[in-house]
Amino acid sequence: MISANSQHLSASDLSLPNFNDGPNSANYEQGEVEHLRRAHGFSVGTVYTEGAEITPPPGLEQAREFIRASKAESTLRGYRNDWREFCQWCEGRRLAPLPASPETVAAYIAECASRLKVGSIQRRLNAIAEAHKAMGAESPTHAAIVANTLKGIRRTLGTAPEQKVAALTDDIRAMVEVADPGLIGLRDRALILLGFAGAFRRSELVGLEQADLSFNRDDLTVTLRRSKTDQDGAGRKVGIPYGSNPDTCPVRTLQAWLENAAIAAGRVFRSITRHGRVQTGALAPVDVARVVKKLAERAGLDPAKYAGHSLRAGHATAAAVAGASERSIMNQTGHRSVQMVRRYIRDGSLFRDNSAGKLGL
Repeated sequence: MISANSQHLSASDLSLPNFNDGPNSANYEQGEVEHLRRAHGFSVGTVYTEGAEITPPPGLEQAREFIRASKAESTLRGYRNDWREFCQWCEGRRLAPLPASPETVAAYIAECASRLKVGSIQRRLNAIAEAHKAMGAESPTHAAIVANTLKGIRRTLGTAPEQKVAALTDDIRAMVEVADPGLIGLRDRALILLGFAGAFRRSELVGLEQADLSFNRDDLTVTLRRSKTDQDGAGRKVGIPYGSNPDTCPVRTLQAWLENAAIAAGRVFRSITRHGRVQTGALAPVDVARVVKKLAERAGLDPAKYAGHSLRAGHATAAAVAGASERSIMNQTGHRSVQMVRRYIRDGSLFRDNSAGKLGL
């Protein structure tokens, strides 16, 4: 008979029901496994083990800190949410989430297919795999039944990503023209112009500090301390040249924002009260999307099609239209693979040298 032996260390960290295999199985006690719960933030439910209780070795807390630092907080937060949903799904069907059987996982993702996109389903599989890996258990996500179910879902739903529209140069100019007066408008103009010129991600923009900016006679050098593809913090430098038009020059506009907001240290892009007072707290990544959508709507564009990524995608696409090389685009965007950059180039080339334009219609 299998028994559930686990160390009860903090009841406030976990509150999940008991699970069992069916009418002929033993009633399992609810257990908690501190390693997974504290190292990754997962709630586990009952873990079924043979033999002695799990006792964390001395010094494990420092290892947990390093484990937590091995992935971005946003990734861990997504894993926790996805794992919690899987546990709740198992609870409603009296199934064990850990270790989960391949059949359980296959049934779960099959049900997810009716409401989620393929990318979201894959992320949930990643969360399940991480939970099992953290406990030293074999992941059911590698089983053939799960792989074939996911393959069928991909073929049925398709995998083409839904990307936001790239904001091209004319779009950026139109957005700049309709920005608010005063500090809010100055901040918004600096945000979209720098984001477009630097091909920055939302997280990179809001993470910038004044110390990361070096204004030179010919350009601005931005040091990215950490980014999505640089979690180890090696850093990279991005050059922003002065624009030919003062109204849309990212360097001059950013300088004006810093001077008028009296920002000499700390985060560059900050929230502003309705009374025009600049706060110490930085904008969140979602705020970049809100600014882009707000200005896009005012400029007569469809705000549903634009978001923070429109700035980065717009740079790559506009640069491709202007004939920039793959290498120069990748140097600015920081892409490590040419696959994504080539997609932008293809999009930018659709009408630049289109054979349909030669048909005389």
